[in-house]
Amino acid sequence: MPLIRALYDWTLSLAGHRYAVWWLAAISFIESSIFPIPPDVLLIPMILAAREKAFRYAAICTIASVLGGMAGYGIGHFLLEGIGRPLIELYGATDALETVRANFAENGWWIVLGGGATPFPYKIVTIASGALGLDPLAFTGASIIGRGLRFFLVAALLWKFGEPIRRFIEERLGLVVTVGFMLLIGGFLAVKFLL
Repeated sequence: MPLIRALYDWTLSLAGHRYAVWWLAAISFIESSIFPIPPDVLLIPMILAAREKAFRYAAICTIASVLGGMAGYGIGHFLLEGIGRPLIELYGATDALETVRANFAENGWWIVLGGGATPFPYKIVTIASGALGLDPLAFTGASIIGRGLRFFLVAALLWKFGEPIRRFIEERLGLVVTVGFMLLIGGFLAVKFLL
């Protein structure tokens, strides 16, 4: 855990850097395929420092994260044994990959959407998507929605409420994103069954 803590502290220190926007894009990109620290660590202080740029920062996170997700997809599709499987083992997610594998044929789009929106390690989903051959367009669409939901929700809450919401998000990020995802799924189900 000391390595993870050091990476976390290093990532957080980038928020004040003059190239913080570029670092935000880079962290968002690599977090989607190999890096263990989520871009929220950088996104939150950047928004609090310039709340008028909240949605710009969320867009940067979303675009870079989806592009990084495509890199993760490529790792799973082309480099599973050489890079993908060791990464999955490094994060202790071998069992998660097997769970995803069992459900992927029927629910792959939803798994990517959920992995993009919730605290579940998105990198595992991206690599698994490539390894299991999910349609690249379905993967990209679900990634855009899932990652956009996650980053724009954080941005909107910080833009509206500022510092008090920062503390709440940092303490309960998983809960916030999971509730948002459940509301989204509930909306899809309501449309499907009520219309």
